Amino acid sequence: MTSSLFIQGQGDDLLVAAQNVLDSLIPYEREIQTNDDTWMLARIQPYCTLDIKIDGVVLTFTDITSRIKTQADLCIYAIAFESQEGIFITDASGVILKVNQAFTKITGYSAEEAIGQTPRLLKSGSQDATFYAALWESLISTGVWHGEIYNQCKNGEVFPHLLTITAVKGDNGVPFHYVASLVDITQQKEASEQIEQLAFYDPLTHLPNRRLLKDRLHQALASSARKKQQGALLFIDLDNFKTLNDTLGHDIGDLLLQQVAQRLLSSVREEDTVGRLGGDEFVVMLEDLSENPEEAAVHAEIAGKNILVTLNKPYLLAGRDYRCTSSIGATLFYDHTMTEDDLLKHVDIAMYQAKHLGRNTLCFFDQAMHSVLTERAALEANLRLALEKNQFRLYYQMQTTHGNQIVGAEMLIRWQHPEHGLILPIDFILLAEETGLILPIGQWELEMACAQLKTWEKHPQTQQLQLAVNVSARQLHQADFVGQIKTILKKYAIEPNRLKLELTEGIVLNDITGTIAKMQALKSIGVRLSLDDFGTGFSSLSYLTQLPLDQLKIDQSFVRNINVKHSDALIVQTIIGMASNLGLEVIAEGVETEVQRAFLEKHGCCLYQGYLFSMPVPLEAFEQLLR
Repeated sequence: MTSSLFIQGQGDDLLVAAQNVLDSLIPYEREIQTNDDTWMLARIQPYCTLDIKIDGVVLTFTDITSRIKTQADLCIYAIAFESQEGIFITDASGVILKVNQAFTKITGYSAEEAIGQTPRLLKSGSQDATFYAALWESLISTGVWHGEIYNQCKNGEVFPHLLTITAVKGDNGVPFHYVASLVDITQQKEASEQIEQLAFYDPLTHLPNRRLLKDRLHQALASSARKKQQGALLFIDLDNFKTLNDTLGHDIGDLLLQQVAQRLLSSVREEDTVGRLGGDEFVVMLEDLSENPEEAAVHAEIAGKNILVTLNKPYLLAGRDYRCTSSIGATLFYDHTMTEDDLLKHVDIAMYQAKHLGRNTLCFFDQAMHSVLTERAALEANLRLALEKNQFRLYYQMQTTHGNQIVGAEMLIRWQHPEHGLILPIDFILLAEETGLILPIGQWELEMACAQLKTWEKHPQTQQLQLAVNVSARQLHQADFVGQIKTILKKYAIEPNRLKLELTEGIVLNDITGTIAKMQALKSIGVRLSLDDFGTGFSSLSYLTQLPLDQLKIDQSFVRNINVKHSDALIVQTIIGMASNLGLEVIAEGVETEVQRAFLEKHGCCLYQGYLFSMPVPLEAFEQLLR
């Protein structure tokens, strides 16, 4: 055979191999790939003459391209068959012929257990006959089916799998095998559900969030138009929730929110929607109440009052008994006469109306209330600028003895509004509390009080005066409140006992343990403490002995009725006697007549504050009274 038969780059190797065959008389074989990707089997054998004499070698080439490719395909198929996907192959009638190791890992069935069975081995009952009919229809028409299916594994657990079935057809187009692949998508499903949960549900209560609520409300509006049925939206806000958070902590607040969510779910029908907008704000959507608006309103009111009763029942929060009321705003909806955002605004307004009426009640949306709250929003915007623009004014109402000796004053704040004139605290302090603006305002008041006391220290006539400053709940419940007081006292270098902080019963008793600790810390540095509006709360008198107080202040409502209601006169006497027994100073506010003053003096109260002596006046007028 000539050298032209030699493969390029292989000729020298073959010559060496031929020489080795002559030397050893051992045949030689080698697979060679040509430049055009053809595979040849090169054979070199000894050549014998008739007298069995070695005369040379014979070199032959055989085309083995087809065999090599078949082996390669088989190798690829073997690797693919043992992939991470579970694979099983059936015959035309669905009997399993072969499974791979991934199939065993996913389903729990070994090859011996699966072969000879049908895929019904994995049937979970999660899919009905309609599902399987559609599956076979797709296989027959397209030769493939792909989708999610719930299979029952050997251990009895049901898992979601991604299943692909491919029909292997002969030349006549009739399937003779089916190849199916399984992928366990449990983790993907869980991740998808978590993403959906985060996007559409509140993580604390697992109720629909604002986004999902608006979507459901949109659908409900469309449904009400089709069915010609009225629906209702209820906005539920927990009363005094911020106080709970501030006093007992956010963990306890979260427990309450979770229990409220469960109670709301148990209070409505299965077809109704309960959601959480955020904080302590919940929404209940009631559908298909009635074609008649009046009847729908009645149904909504009944549902709302049922919610009020349910939420009023005691809660057990980490071993603590707690009671919580709520305020509910309601409005009806029908068709798309209003947008989802407008409806939410309306129930929000109605809820604030319920708060205004004393809380623990339900109110329907009122257009007049809408106007009031619009004004309130404008007032809030102006209030945020008031401190910055120096619009607050301080007034002083003297506190005096029965001998007309002025011992000090209560410092009272007023807002000099550029358009509405002088605004009294009753019209803006609650708003300041709700918005948190009371903190910078209260800090400013304390600074001004200490600065004024420092000025009075310089003059013999005023150096013994005390100044009383009201402290709000949000101020007192600040973690660093005592530190703030210490810093201000140090800044102005005043005698601490000239500063008197007035606290109300409600503020003190919202967190009796924490408040006592703060009061004791204030007492230890010399600050005086007065319990304001005493007698109007519902606290246990046993707490009174634990409070490090200097003074009780009799509320003006009792003083005003001294000669009007015998019961109020008795309450005044009782407060004076109790204060005396506890070694506390007692002062009466709202003293307007000489008869009231005389009654108080007769029964042992010798400190007064009220219009009989002076109304609240600016600093210049107060200092004129001193002179």
